[in-house]
Amino acid sequence: MTSHADPQADWGLPGWIYGNDRFFKEEQDRILRPSWQIVCHLNDIPKAGDFHTFDYIGESVVVVRARDGGVRAYTNVCRHRGARLLDGPSGSCGKGGGRIVCPYHAWTYDLEGRLIGVPMRDTYPALELDQQGLVRVDVEVWRGFVFTRLEGDGPSVAEMMAPYDHEVAHYRFEDLQPFGRVTLRPRPVNWKNISDNYSDGLHIPVAHPGLTRLFGKGYGVEAEAWVDKMWGQLIDEPSANPSERLYQDILPDVDHLPPERKRLWTYFKLWPNFAFDIYPDQVDFMQFIPVSATQTLIREIAYALPDERREMKAARYLNWRINRQVNTEDTELVARVQEGMASRSFTAGPLASSEVSLRSFGRKMRALIPEARLDRPPTGW
Repeated sequence: MTSHADPQADWGLPGWIYGNDRFFKEEQDRILRPSWQIVCHLNDIPKAGDFHTFDYIGESVVVVRARDGGVRAYTNVCRHRGARLLDGPSGSCGKGGGRIVCPYHAWTYDLEGRLIGVPMRDTYPALELDQQGLVRVDVEVWRGFVFTRLEGDGPSVAEMMAPYDHEVAHYRFEDLQPFGRVTLRPRPVNWKNISDNYSDGLHIPVAHPGLTRLFGKGYGVEAEAWVDKMWGQLIDEPSANPSERLYQDILPDVDHLPPERKRLWTYFKLWPNFAFDIYPDQVDFMQFIPVSATQTLIREIAYALPDERREMKAARYLNWRINRQVNTEDTELVARVQEGMASRSFTAGPLASSEVSLRSFGRKMRALIPEARLDRPPTGW
């Protein structure tokens, strides 16, 4: 049935917006800057002065654990000459974890972002210390994970996840510890193609034989206003693949999970570009960081609850092996789509009624950037 609210509800987005530089600029301003982005977990920054940086669409943001135990977020930019303040993905702010010192001219800020030290202060006629503090960025902590937003006043992460918060509650997100390290995987494709593929359920039985062996025909997809949910229950039939079969056999009981979740894999993708992969044995986040119209960084890290059982350690390793193969398959699939969308012969394809996530994504994209309704780029684009 065609939606009266969106005349193009039965169609995907046009191919040109997956490689057009002007459209990418519009996305940055209308979609990406006003969106929440996941940075880290509170347990990544346990002590005062611990920080994580996040680089995104030309901005660098730093999240810092404050002395009161809270979290602050600032642009990673000195107010004097614009120098980058903190280097690397993570670290601690100086001795005692109390100050951020610019490596260029030694302007010094406390963890509240206040400017507290300027060499030769008296030689700056226009200097007002209380007006030159670090530029604050919106920050939200949801179930232990830290998010920032460059601008805007849309729904919070908690509001976005509200339809599924009761499901996530079982997994003790607040107690998760980093398991491994942040990895960045460059991909020569548009970020939307990675996002679309993540929420696409129709390709699972066609292109992911491993997931089909694990889930059978039980892979589900649904979409709420700001989040998509995908899931699959591990079936009892032993897989023909050794890693998958061993994972089925040794995945240990997780006593805080209800019976229906002890062998359930669940995925949540939040608007517009990050997701949680939730397994009985661990939790990952995956983020599709736009670099250009045809370049994306996939940023990811795993978290887990402390568990020294040999079976759990083995299950986590097997999970990694299984999903590395899935990621390899997806990498090829998305590259095929990116290449095909560059053809002038492709405009937009029809969507099945079951493609609820792609419908939801397209509806929001067209509402925010009306040019996405056009089969071809406007003149001058």
